[in-house]
Amino acid sequence: MTDGHTIRQISSKVVYSNPWMVVREDEIERPDGSRGLYAYMDKPDFVLVIPMERDGFHLVEEYRYPVRRRTWSFPQGSAEASSREEEARKELAEETGLRAAHWRWLGALDNAHGVATQQMHVYLATRLEPGPARREHTEQDMRQRWVSREEFEAMVGAGEVTDSGSVAAYTLLRMSGALDS
Repeated sequence: MTDGHTIRQISSKVVYSNPWMVVREDEIERPDGSRGLYAYMDKPDFVLVIPMERDGFHLVEEYRYPVRRRTWSFPQGSAEASSREEEARKELAEETGLRAAHWRWLGALDNAHGVATQQMHVYLATRLEPGPARREHTEQDMRQRWVSREEFEAMVGAGEVTDSGSVAAYTLLRMSGALDS
C-alpha cells in the first residue's frame, strides 16, 4: 500500500449523527487480508487555552455529565479549522472573562486517537486583563479560580484535575520552555 495505511477501508456507514458528532462504522481489511469492523466518532476539533499569570493558571470547573462529577480544567471548546486562535480568544473570554494581549500556539494533539478523529489545539494566553464572563447557557454551573503552578500539579496528583486534555496541554507548556522565562 503506497499511502502508508496498513488498514484498508472497504465501506463506511453513519450509524448515528447529531450536531456535535457523527458515529461511523467501517468495514476494514487488515494487512493480512482479514476483515473486521471499526467504529469511531467524527467530532470537530477543539481549542484549549492555558491562561497563565503570576506563575499560575486560571482554571474552570463544571459538572461533566459523562463522568457524573465536577472537574477542573483549562478553558476549552469546539473550533473551526479556519479560526482556531479566534475561537481560543472567544472561549477564554466566555468562560473566564479574561482577555489576553499575547497568544502562543503550543501544538496540536490527537484526542482519543483510537476512537475519534478530533484534535486539540493548545494555546498559551498571557498578559491577561479581566472582564465579564459571557458563558453559554450550558455553562451556567461553571466556576473559575486561579491556582499556582504547584497547586495545579498537586491537583493533578490528587485526582482533582482529571481532564486528559488539560494534563497533556500542561505537558506541552512545560516542553515549550515558557515556564522557564
